[in-house]
Amino acid sequence: MANIISNTGPLIALSGVSQLDLLKCLFKNIAVPEPVHHEILAGGRYFIGVAEYRKAKWIEVIEIDTDIDPLLSTILDMGEASVIHTARNTNTQKILMDERKGRKIARDVYGLEVMGTARVLVEARKAGLIPNVKQLFLEMRQAGYWIHDKIINAALHEVSEA
Repeated sequence: MANIISNTGPLIALSGVSQLDLLKCLFKNIAVPEPVHHEILAGGRYFIGVAEYRKAKWIEVIEIDTDIDPLLSTILDMGEASVIHTARNTNTQKILMDERKGRKIARDVYGLEVMGTARVLVEARKAGLIPNVKQLFLEMRQAGYWIHDKIINAALHEVSEA
């Protein structure tokens, strides 16, 4: 059983800067619902980090065996909806998601604990897994992955890199 279910964004962001293995160091079991897995693979070479994701055989792909709540699939994209659905159906309390709307619904409506890419980097820095966070944020931006300045500044402040 997974102890965190991930959406596409954080996997692409971390893969794009060759840091996907941080998830393996921070969590016991990482899973993605099938729609997220297919979304990443469908991105082909245009998604940063697809090659690294393909090599991560330690990420479990979970098949969705029941219909996703129509409310979720109406207001969120398929990846976000499937992450929340899968977390609920597997009794997993933690999800990894960067999109604001999905995060808010997961937290406020379903009571899930939500982490994003920035939190992963902060926790990795605190655990001594990476030397700094600022450089990785810069590399993510250069690779085309966007995280809001306010989130970056808060993360940098938390690890005394501001």
